[in-house]
Amino acid sequence: MTIHLDKQKKLHFDLTNVGMRAQATAVGMLQMCLELRRAGVLDEAAIERIKNAIACDIEVSAPRSVANAEYRRDIKARLDKLFAGEERVGSADALAFGASPAVDDSVCQGHA
Repeated sequence: MTIHLDKQKKLHFDLTNVGMRAQATAVGMLQMCLELRRAGVLDEAAIERIKNAIACDIEVSAPRSVANAEYRRDIKARLDKLFAGEERVGSADALAFGASPAVDDSVCQGHA
């Protein structure tokens, strides 16, 4: 189903007006994943694929000076806590940034 351009613009304006930004979208997506897992629609393998997709995108968009194996572990640990319902979505500034430029992109290979 295609939304007409006017309706799409109104939706965008309405979402902007209520403060919907990337963090709000992330909270909604996280809650949807939790609900779908509780309902048995998503299994743990699907949740892991979702977390890996998010981690890959965060990792590839990080400055080279912080993209390293420790950074990847920090991202993954935070995602594990979020998807377990143990932690609230917070500022990305809270991530621990390492100094080593080595990147382990083996998990991101083949991710589209």
